[in-house]
Amino acid sequence: MIYRELGNTGLKVSVVCLGTMTWGEQNTEAEAHAQLDAAMDSGVNFIDTAEMYPVPPKAETYGSTERYIGSWLKAHGNRDQVILASKVMSRSDDLNYVRGGDNRLDRRNIEAAVDASLERLQTDYLDLYQLHWPDRRSNYFGRLGFEFNPEDEPVPIEDTLDVLADLVRSGKVRHVGISNETPWGAMRFLALSEARGLPRMVSVQNPYNLLNRSFEIGLAEVAIRESMGLLAYSPLAFGVLSGKYLHGARPADGRITLFERFTRYTRNPLADEAAAAYVALAKRHSLDPAQMALAYVHSRPFVTSTIVGATNLVQLKSDISSIDLGLSADVLSGIETIHARIPNPCP
Repeated sequence: MIYRELGNTGLKVSVVCLGTMTWGEQNTEAEAHAQLDAAMDSGVNFIDTAEMYPVPPKAETYGSTERYIGSWLKAHGNRDQVILASKVMSRSDDLNYVRGGDNRLDRRNIEAAVDASLERLQTDYLDLYQLHWPDRRSNYFGRLGFEFNPEDEPVPIEDTLDVLADLVRSGKVRHVGISNETPWGAMRFLALSEARGLPRMVSVQNPYNLLNRSFEIGLAEVAIRESMGLLAYSPLAFGVLSGKYLHGARPADGRITLFERFTRYTRNPLADEAAAAYVALAKRHSLDPAQMALAYVHSRPFVTSTIVGATNLVQLKSDISSIDLGLSADVLSGIETIHARIPNPCP
């Protein structure tokens, strides 16, 4: 395994981070524990979860993923060997079963959320606590264009940072990060932290894959210059870059087949064309398409860790072994040629 520093924290996290979004929906507790065992045996020490998991979120499964991790930690007694990250949700129109539906990045919500997460995870601290998405309305979750709403009244970023500072002082949280953020949001958090002596964001968790390299426009420079590396999620575009959904194929157990919310990576014909081109490139060089796509993400200088999620151990072990794959100059050139022809078909 390869390890990189999380921001300037001194913590060394594995380049492959174990994603857990399917646990409690597509995976049972026993299957989740088996994935955790396999990941740890492979040198993975970084686990990412969230209070709202599994996804798609539902009232009856809310918090299940954290509970599965908690039962595993309790059974193994190995909390000190794991770098554990979770997230607090922000406002949403369809998560009204959580804290009365008024989910904001304010003191009441953040303090309640972290206490509940710690209880489910059966631990007294989180190594990384992330804001799952901004409190303000912005262009995240697949939106490129920004539409300003003068009536929007988000929780001030400094108020959110004040709460996070108290959590760090209390020992419940060691470090903090952002997720689904924009360049403006990232720099605003950093500026306020510096000006007011508040905890500094050490990471940004955004989507990044061969079909969506929009992170490179603005945020990549921030990540490098500010030591706030990317925790790249959806590195396989929900499996599209493995090739299994090409030309309209819909495997019965595929996430895109099962859940409408994930189909944005297949609705655009250009995405199918680009995915087919990347798969063909991999095969020309005798590479596994999914491993090539993951290896590309690992190789980016602004990436701290790549979050991989799998529904079975075969997938997981293949994804983890992508760290051993070095991409040749010819492969990298081929990737750039495809990207120049079909840039970011699925932002």
